[in-house]
Amino acid sequence: MNINPRIDRSTPVIVQGITGQAGQLHSRLMKEYGTNIVGGVSPVTVLPEVNGVPVFATAREAVAATGAQASVLLVGAMQLLGAMQDAVAAGIRYLVTPTEGMPVHDALKAQRLTREAGTIWIGASTPGMAVAGDAKLGFLPDDSLKPGTLGLMSKSGTLSYESGYRLAQRGIGTSVWVGVGGDPVKGVRYADLVPFYAADAKTAALLIIGEIGGHEEEDFAAALVAHRFTKPVFALIAGRTAPEGIAMGHAGALTHGSYGTYEAKRKALEAAGVTVFGSLAEMVDGICRACRPD
Repeated sequence: MNINPRIDRSTPVIVQGITGQAGQLHSRLMKEYGTNIVGGVSPVTVLPEVNGVPVFATAREAVAATGAQASVLLVGAMQLLGAMQDAVAAGIRYLVTPTEGMPVHDALKAQRLTREAGTIWIGASTPGMAVAGDAKLGFLPDDSLKPGTLGLMSKSGTLSYESGYRLAQRGIGTSVWVGVGGDPVKGVRYADLVPFYAADAKTAALLIIGEIGGHEEEDFAAALVAHRFTKPVFALIAGRTAPEGIAMGHAGALTHGSYGTYEAKRKALEAAGVTVFGSLAEMVDGICRACRPD
């Protein structure tokens, strides 16, 4: 599947769960940033509108009335699969699911559903995605979203916010930001986006913020080699000192023996030509030197 996460101010977006506390807050913040929020969905709460946009009972009704192409799903973990099924059936192209704690069996069903439908699923447990200066879907803070040419992918929300903010303070902005999420079963992964960033004329370099556990960073390194990626790539891997057998932060951040360790990821990335930094401060300084050599 061709995965292109470049949204813009014209992309029509709905918010499923818009009548809840998080839905009302973040639909307003996304709208204030410039995101084209055209409607919301709530199957249980009868409100005619929220933050100036109409509320519908189903995603199918919302899409029919607004032409929405993307949805941010701010619903509970137990309701998430059903809401995703509703959105996919309605023809939504982008699904962004910040919800934490999605049951693994539901995530497996959602993964199959979205892949078969050709739907781009960002999540679960994602801070969202953004094209800095144009639109954002999810929780990404405005202070971290300076327009620029550095592509950014991250498993961690808070670490990516801090990275984006510190880089922005040093004059380095981002092009397309994708929070792939920290769950072991999810939609879009690092490797899936390598062809996009390779071809994207507005991306000059790429940063991934990873963490221990799983093999996503190793798969990303293999994809860089396979696609002959020529742009500079940087990485920060969290969890270097984490003890074996304990999940650190995310459900996917778990190491057993040499599987999913910091060293395994570092070696794979460096073998693919990636510059791996040992700390956030080192990363910011290194990217500033590489991207602003003056």
